[in-house]
Amino acid sequence: MEYVGNKYTIGFSAALALASGAALAQAPARLVAPDSTAEEGVKGNARVEVTGKIQGDFIYDFKRVDPDWNMTLRPSKIPINCNAVVQDAGCGKDGETIFSVRQTSVAFRAYVPTRAGELKTELSLDLFQPQSASTAFRLLNAYASLGNWTFGQTYTLFMNFDAFPNTIDYWGPAGMTFVRNPQIRYTMPLGSGGQKLAVSLEAPGSAIDTGKAALADPNLNVRARTRIPDIIGRWSNEGDWGQLQVAAMLRDIAYETTNTPDFEPSGSKSGYGMSIMGFYNIGKSKDRVTGQLVFGQGIASYMNDGGVDLAPNGSLQAEAVKSVGAFVYFDHYWNDLWSSSVGGSAHRQTNTDGQFFNAFHQGTYGSVNLLHYPAKNVLAGVEFLYGKHEQKNGDSATDHRVQFSAQFRF
Repeated sequence: MEYVGNKYTIGFSAALALASGAALAQAPARLVAPDSTAEEGVKGNARVEVTGKIQGDFIYDFKRVDPDWNMTLRPSKIPINCNAVVQDAGCGKDGETIFSVRQTSVAFRAYVPTRAGELKTELSLDLFQPQSASTAFRLLNAYASLGNWTFGQTYTLFMNFDAFPNTIDYWGPAGMTFVRNPQIRYTMPLGSGGQKLAVSLEAPGSAIDTGKAALADPNLNVRARTRIPDIIGRWSNEGDWGQLQVAAMLRDIAYETTNTPDFEPSGSKSGYGMSIMGFYNIGKSKDRVTGQLVFGQGIASYMNDGGVDLAPNGSLQAEAVKSVGAFVYFDHYWNDLWSSSVGGSAHRQTNTDGQFFNAFHQGTYGSVNLLHYPAKNVLAGVEFLYGKHEQKNGDSATDHRVQFSAQFRF
């Protein structure tokens, strides 16, 4: 086929082949990436990969959640106080239908041989903005790896994405750690087995509850201060049996006041955390048990849902809030066409005396699904979800929903 003027014309040989009914072979589309070529004199081939998925979620919520988050079930977004004095976001008549394409995503990955080793990069995006009317692109990962070093934004070293259960709800278990963090990471293999040791410096961030301190000074404007990076270390071991990871974190949770001449009160508290996470493969099937146990103080910023890092104590002084979280899931494959995942999770905080009655205390999450794989790269399934939100004074509210999803990968 040739381009002449403003028209495409078919060459004589191609026309003859079409006329005779012969199959006309088509070459795949060419992707041009001028900077993704192997360094001169270095063996190996550079390549660029484009992957992604189109996903539609069709949800019926038997109650209600915060409308900015209604396309997923986060226990902390379930309203508890719905009265004339206090109305949480999401209060209203029970029952809501939600259609969403926000799990649609795309990823670009490149692998370029260099004299320092293979350069690996990833840029990935999805449409999951937390505003109910927005489907703008949102950055997921943007990082590069060269040798043992990783630079950029990717999953924190304090979580294990490989252990994420086979669910179709976007947010997933409340009691697991989950955050993508800008970081500098060094990974070192240990021996010839599947063991590795990794250390990262990660972007600090804090969730602060001023609580009753705001009553003493209604004009108090306290914000997080990022003084030093979070320090995380992780040991991992992987084999045919599954995977086990143990991680530890130390962090400085700093704060300052923005509307006083000397930025006081200000200060910082130490935070720490420990995590045990992984999965265990059952026999020779694809079945597995996944899970995590995590605990510490001042670690809510790394939890998948709910809680704060700092809050005032009874003397209205800053205190790092304690957290404990856990999840256990069983992923089962009935055969090549059907699978199910069932499990539960919780994140619980030890509230301080200086927090208000409606401070987050615990989020509980559970789900069970049936997924079908009718063709390559195609998934369709149904999932039942349950969530419970409890606050400091013991009041609570529950929600349950049914989600139907269709996913098409490319």
